[in-house]
Amino acid sequence: MRFRFIEEHGCDFPTNRLCQVLDVSERGLRAYRSRPASQRQRTDMVVLAHIKEQSRLSLGSYGRPRMTEELKELGLNIGHRRVGRLMRENGIRVERSKKYKVTTDSNHAFNIAPNLLNRDFHADAPNQKWAGDISYVWTREGWLYLAVILDLHSRRVIGWAVSNRMKRDLAIRALKMAIALREPPKGCVHHTDRGSQYCSHDYQKILRQHGFKASMSAKGNCYDNSAVETFFKTIKAELIWRRTWKTRRYAEMAIFEYINGFYNPRRQHSALGWKSPVAFERKVA
Repeated sequence: MRFRFIEEHGCDFPTNRLCQVLDVSERGLRAYRSRPASQRQRTDMVVLAHIKEQSRLSLGSYGRPRMTEELKELGLNIGHRRVGRLMRENGIRVERSKKYKVTTDSNHAFNIAPNLLNRDFHADAPNQKWAGDISYVWTREGWLYLAVILDLHSRRVIGWAVSNRMKRDLAIRALKMAIALREPPKGCVHHTDRGSQYCSHDYQKILRQHGFKASMSAKGNCYDNSAVETFFKTIKAELIWRRTWKTRRYAEMAIFEYINGFYNPRRQHSALGWKSPVAFERKVA
């Protein structure tokens, strides 16, 4: 440990002085430098290489628990303490920041659907329960709004759309994408908040045409739709808040890449047994 300390701080202090202070010989230091790396050190280097690669692939979003599970998935039987140590020693960490904007307008005269979901976010199979919501991205051109539809069975994003205006056509485009992709059977529960976009006649008409059971959260209660809120928190922490977005188009392309290139096919979820949404659906099928 003393020799390693000297190696790490040799650029800040004279080597001979460090040897005197730590009571080791310069000859011993030369022998340490010529000694081959131990098995543990070699393993650390291999694990660190995988950690750096997975951190890059995850857009720097993996903390110690999820990184450990990812390494185990790759066949590396490494404990979370060792992973945490290597990440800490090499400055690999997750950073967070935020900017807030209200997106729900529940002050309208449209009809409100009952809360059929009742905070039960579990589904035994795909296309039993869907949930949708709208969030936002700040760019130098102004706000960009993002509407998504999630299948609660796997938390997979099955429909999404962006716009510079938070109107009903934004929510409708996300819904139509999900319907085209999944062709859900009649009776699928469709849950959202009480926003005017979801309560509008046009949106509710599409739900009726495809046999959905409309469900809506209680007024001002974000916990009634926490599955989608969790997705928005994830995409903001792992993508949106990490960059400055010059244009809406630039942000839209990054969101597309995140959802289709990482979140759906690769990102592990503790609620899914540390599997990605696509892998979880494939396993169940």
